[in-house]
Amino acid sequence: MTKHTPQPATPDVFTGAFTQQEPIPQEGIDAALAVLNGGRLHRYNTHGDEIAETALLEEEFAAQMGSKYCLSCASGGYAMATAMRACGVKAGDKVLTNAFTLAPVPGAIASLGATPIFVGVGEDLKIDLDDLAAKIDQADVLLLSHMRGHICDMDRLMQICDAAGVKVIEDCAHTMGAKWKDTYSGRHGVMGCYSTQTYKHVNSGEGGLLISDDPDLMARAIMLSGSYMLYTRHRAAPPPEAFEHVRLHTPNISGRMDNLRAAILRPQLRDLDVQAKRWNDRYKVLEDGLSGANRLTLINRPADEHYVASSFQFLLLDWADAEIVDFVARCAARGVELKWFGADDPVAFTSKYDSWKYANPTPMPATDRVLKGVMDMRLPLTFSLEDCAQIARIIRDEVAISA
Repeated sequence: MTKHTPQPATPDVFTGAFTQQEPIPQEGIDAALAVLNGGRLHRYNTHGDEIAETALLEEEFAAQMGSKYCLSCASGGYAMATAMRACGVKAGDKVLTNAFTLAPVPGAIASLGATPIFVGVGEDLKIDLDDLAAKIDQADVLLLSHMRGHICDMDRLMQICDAAGVKVIEDCAHTMGAKWKDTYSGRHGVMGCYSTQTYKHVNSGEGGLLISDDPDLMARAIMLSGSYMLYTRHRAAPPPEAFEHVRLHTPNISGRMDNLRAAILRPQLRDLDVQAKRWNDRYKVLEDGLSGANRLTLINRPADEHYVASSFQFLLLDWADAEIVDFVARCAARGVELKWFGADDPVAFTSKYDSWKYANPTPMPATDRVLKGVMDMRLPLTFSLEDCAQIARIIRDEVAISA
């Protein structure tokens, strides 16, 4: 009788695409076609009583966020640079910002000729508020990045900044629709900046939104964006008198959004709460699937942080570089695409504060330990809950092998 040797089980392989977004809603496609058929893509190219899609988008987003004013623009990075210019940041100034963020944040600071002062990050991937308190006297503005959707204790942060007279500009590229307690991300500081790039919570390929309750700051921002003397066509803008003292003294640094992108965005924004729940359902499946995994640290999310989880992070604290490289490669071989923020040399969009040599950063050993272990994964809504459970199983398997 022939004896059969048992064959090893075929490894579980995920076949989804981490960069595949959902299609634009049909309402957005129809609205975009109407703009294309009309030929009026420029935001100020209106006729008669026609209201531009960009003006409607601004009005609707301001109402959605509970803000007085809103400006649509070319990108989230442009929104940040414009917010800082509106707040008076100029060449030679210093601006506080997170050590854990993406390159457009310090890039926006550097684009003004200013210098980023990096504030540390804890194992919760949020800005270290003790380090912020220690550095608060070094600048007049904090560009706070809610990196990868992680919102810090905004009550304490605002207490620190208000006591020092530091203006807070919020980078909400990853927190559109998220809240700290009952307050939307972007509503704590003097201005809130959002991105509508493809991998964000609404998708127009590229684009940005800027909100504020301050009429002087928003008047400057609208003039900076390239309104010429057409600012009265904005529906979510300060009254005309707010422009009188800035309209001839503010440079035009054109960065307008067009009507095509605004048309695509408006129906997506109406579905934001529904989409947020879908993202969080997927996040929870991954979180549950990885809970208790040996040598893997999940990110603590306090009850006051009402996040919108369009991505997922975990930490491989104190792993050797070679271990992490091998782990990432083994996950990739099984179809799970992880990005490592701790590599010594930037890869794709991953980089860390000591990668940005133009900022001449001061080393922060505690932050370096955290960043060395950051693993990042996109969480598109094209993934099902079953997909997320499979991804968690694969990651858990490969962590166990590493252990």
